[in-house]
Amino acid sequence: MDLHTIGKNIKKYRKVQKMRQEDLAEQVDVSTNYIGMIERGEKVPSLETFLLIAKTLSVSADQLLADTNYNGYKVKDSLLAEKLEKLSPVDRQQIYDVIDAMLKHTKI
Repeated sequence: MDLHTIGKNIKKYRKVQKMRQEDLAEQVDVSTNYIGMIERGEKVPSLETFLLIAKTLSVSADQLLADTNYNGYKVKDSLLAEKLEKLSPVDRQQIYDVIDAMLKHTKI
């Protein structure tokens, strides 16, 4: 997980709310220095603090985590591709058909 990106996202949304670090720190009940360290990617907030920051900034946790875990998805995609390659063409096509059927029922 890229702590610098999380910190940049927190800073971005804090500025959107026109808040100073001091304001955010006060509302989250942490020190201004701690908010600064989080925004610089030097510290990892606890889950409780992270969620409180998101709530205070009126954003979802997803928004604060955006663009931080891209490599995880690359690895999962790669592992899936490896598994699919091992299947027979008929089995692979059946899986693709199931995925297509599932996607038809989603809101893309």
